[in-house]
Amino acid sequence: MSLTSTQGRPHPGQAPESPRRGLTATFGLALGTFAVGTDAFVLAAFLPSMASGLHVSQAAAGQSITVFAVAYALLAPLLATLTARLERRALLVGALGMLALANLGSALAPNLAVLLATRVLAAVGAAAYTPNAGAVGAALVRPELRARALAVVIGGLTVATALGVPLGGLANRWLGWRSALVLVAVLSLLAGVGVLARVPALPGSPRVPLRKRLDALRRPGVLAVLPLTALGMAASYTAYAYAVPALHAVGVDAGDVSLMLFLYGLGAVLGNLLAGVVTDRWGAAPLLTGAYVAMAGSLALLAWIAARGDAPAWAVGVLVALWGGGSWSQTPPQQHRLISAAPEQAPLLVSLNSSAIYLGISAGTASGGLALAHGPTAAYGLGAALAVVALAFLTATARKAQGPSAR
Repeated sequence: MSLTSTQGRPHPGQAPESPRRGLTATFGLALGTFAVGTDAFVLAAFLPSMASGLHVSQAAAGQSITVFAVAYALLAPLLATLTARLERRALLVGALGMLALANLGSALAPNLAVLLATRVLAAVGAAAYTPNAGAVGAALVRPELRARALAVVIGGLTVATALGVPLGGLANRWLGWRSALVLVAVLSLLAGVGVLARVPALPGSPRVPLRKRLDALRRPGVLAVLPLTALGMAASYTAYAYAVPALHAVGVDAGDVSLMLFLYGLGAVLGNLLAGVVTDRWGAAPLLTGAYVAMAGSLALLAWIAARGDAPAWAVGVLVALWGGGSWSQTPPQQHRLISAAPEQAPLLVSLNSSAIYLGISAGTASGGLALAHGPTAAYGLGAALAVVALAFLTATARKAQGPSAR
């Protein structure tokens, strides 16, 4: 079975010969996205100790997140073109191997410049893995199960925020941030073994010039999706990239930060799973509306708490879980909208959506760093404002999106 649309070989919008096998294989793909998610998000859990170890400010250390996100955003569509003809499973395993090597390099970085360089290499591995994992997952199931398959694959990222990031924070406290990154490298290698064992071999697609591939961007259904993805992720990351100081501002003690990050991730997991079911049954627009309302409301209330100085721990935990749920329920419906608009270009469109995700993360991290200079209240408030802008954009463009998922 292939990702191409040649006779006898289904493209990502078509069902494979064995849907049961495809559904099982998506869990193997989720192992890889768990490793990628842990790598991408774990730095937020030990940013202060990393800054101290490299003798730089937290804002400067936070640029390691920004550099990763920008490199990912730029590389994802390019790598989708350059690697189009490669066998899919081999590509996925190789990408996870590069991710492991990059994390070892980050763990050994003697200064910020070397750390930033290794984060670019990590972005290469992540940009080669995640979009292809999403496209392969969509190709392995019937169209009516597509959103749920995408939710399983993206679920690896959300589980990483629930488990990988808090565990990374604990590893940082017990072993130090360098040892924590070594553990991320080991996790990447184990995920590569899991993908090799669970995902069937899939031939690549014919090479198509990037300019021709980008013709899909002219479709109204595509143009309505990508800016919204960037806006939504920027809203989340204005505060999340600086979660430790931001949570301290709402009364969370240092020992409870890992618990709050776990609650964020738990909300992300539940929101992601709910997104797959809701999108398959009722379409993307109602789900996305609820996501942006949840993000705007929770971040606005956290800004208010930060201004007041304290709140009950249970209230903060509920708001953090809503924040995570709203943030990570966006991705399955957004990917589904893109694949419905142009199923023959699914790998490229998923890579472009991943680019939009990381452009949003980089914009949110950069703007959050600027806002943090004026206090955590400003960072939370900026995130809430961006979530309102995302909701307005969705309302204005929902009719332009094509396909059944845009209802």
